[in-house]
Amino acid sequence: MTKIAFIGAGSFGFTRKLVNDILTFPLLRDATISLMDIDAERLDYIKRAVDRIVAEGQYPAKVEATMDRTEALQGADAVICTILAGGVNVWRHDIEIPKRYGVDTNVGDTRGPSGIFRALRTIPVMLDICRDMERCCPDAILLNYTNPMAMLCRAMQRETSVKVTGLCHSVQGTAAMLAGWIGAPYDEITYTCAGINHQAWYLTFEWNRRDAYPLLRQAVTRPEVYNEEIVRNEMFMHLGYYVTESSGHNSEYNWWFRKRPDLIEKYCTHGTGWNPGVYGYILDEYLKREQDWKQLIEEWLDNKEPLNLERGQEYAAYIINAYMGGEPFRFNGNVPNDGLIPNLPEGACVEVPVFADRQGFNPVPVGPLPPQCAALNNISVAVEEMAVEGCLTGDPTMIYHAIAYDPLTAAVLSLAEIKQMANDMFQQNAEHLPTFTHLTV
Repeated sequence: MTKIAFIGAGSFGFTRKLVNDILTFPLLRDATISLMDIDAERLDYIKRAVDRIVAEGQYPAKVEATMDRTEALQGADAVICTILAGGVNVWRHDIEIPKRYGVDTNVGDTRGPSGIFRALRTIPVMLDICRDMERCCPDAILLNYTNPMAMLCRAMQRETSVKVTGLCHSVQGTAAMLAGWIGAPYDEITYTCAGINHQAWYLTFEWNRRDAYPLLRQAVTRPEVYNEEIVRNEMFMHLGYYVTESSGHNSEYNWWFRKRPDLIEKYCTHGTGWNPGVYGYILDEYLKREQDWKQLIEEWLDNKEPLNLERGQEYAAYIINAYMGGEPFRFNGNVPNDGLIPNLPEGACVEVPVFADRQGFNPVPVGPLPPQCAALNNISVAVEEMAVEGCLTGDPTMIYHAIAYDPLTAAVLSLAEIKQMANDMFQQNAEHLPTFTHLTV
């Protein structure tokens, strides 16, 4: 019997859908699903939801809920992590303080000053989880969905022996979007995608084994397609390769789109895709969820219509099935750069094709990236490496240097202004940064 632990299980929509997918695999239908969260109310809701899935699917699975992380991890075969270190009232300052200095961000959970401070709060918690796993389930795999993906995975892969990879929806989500733009059935699309999380590149994109990039170049000239992903389509037209993750995210990761109000107006406020590039979009979304989450969950629990128990496309379920002896599964995962991309730094966290099987994770070398793609990735990697090093050593000056080399921040602020902003963010986060003994640059 497989045991699967969910750390941060109170993420109601995600946990519910993933449990549904897991139990559709014959190898996993009798699994023990161990749900762990530090919020008792959210934990109760997700336990009720998973119990309903088990009952309607008539699965011989066992569901347990606990606020004790060690109990959840004991004897686990796979661990899924979806934690958030600090609530909205903590991380909202990651967005609001830079904005006061003129650094206008949209999501703020992955890179830049906002993503770095989220990493400083979260890395210690992730390392504690890994140390618990080393004691309680040393052979388990850890599938991380928590952002900032690259910095968290880099710290865990560097400091622990846990078999960990990071998973993101952006690779398969973008591929499906591109297939739709050229009128191709998704199951006829193949691709090779590599780089770093949220900034990986479709090195090849084929429809029935024929290069589909010419079709994509035609598609983005259509106004309805161009306007769906303005930032990414601009990057594609000028850099030659399509990048993963939304325009809202990608507008933050470079110098080109958010350094002046006129550029923000032109490129970041008119998109029709999921994640418009307006300031504080994700913060607003989370504030709404804080108000509405309980009502939405209760409506789902009270709905008497039979559940749709068909399997979805979330990677984690397929990976766990492969690790427990099922069919090997290919996905894009975040792993150490052990010669996989030679023009990115050795050891850095990269996102490449990976095969999951009984042995764990088997990454595929992809060779060098196109130089214009590698150049942008290398800047992000340099920032992430400094941020991780600064967090692990408790060095606030290293964190300042990381922020100083963030492309958007550097395009807007002077070094002296960046230092003051970093000090403000340190003071705001003082009680949430356990690896730092002093908080002034």
